Amino acid sequence: MPPTLLSITRDELDLAALVRLVTESGDQPPGRHGAIVTFLGTVRGENLGRRVVELEYQAYEPLAVRAFEIIAAEVADTWPEARLALHHRIGTLRPGEVSVAIAAASPHRTEAFKACRYAIERVKQIAPIWKREVFEGGEAWIENATADPSDSAARQAASERACR
Repeated sequence: MPPTLLSITRDELDLAALVRLVTESGDQPPGRHGAIVTFLGTVRGENLGRRVVELEYQAYEPLAVRAFEIIAAEVADTWPEARLALHHRIGTLRPGEVSVAIAAASPHRTEAFKACRYAIERVKQIAPIWKREVFEGGEAWIENATADPSDSAARQAASERACR
């Protein structure tokens, strides 16, 4: 199956593939984008003073992809020339492994940076992806997305963080 712009996967994330997705599209002329901004979220080896052994990410894929579609639509509304790709892993990951990858392409760098930052802020707010942290001496579920996708205050907060 060819890669899609928005995805939940158990496979390792391929940032180069995301860059190709946002820059090589049959409906866009070559060289349309003057900037490509990427983001990789990785598993930290320490959290709350505890040594992390692994993180287990779980998601109900249709709902998570729907949240990604909402985020992509919000990006398109705010930065119409930006093109976004967003992939998130599920399954068990060890410290240093990439859990989320985002690529945002735009004719101008300012919009690409803002679109990429906005996307990760919204993932943290609304994507129904849960994680169980296993650390030395125990384990705990980590609170993640809690905002309603239609919560305008949450959306505004993400926008403010993205546009600082």
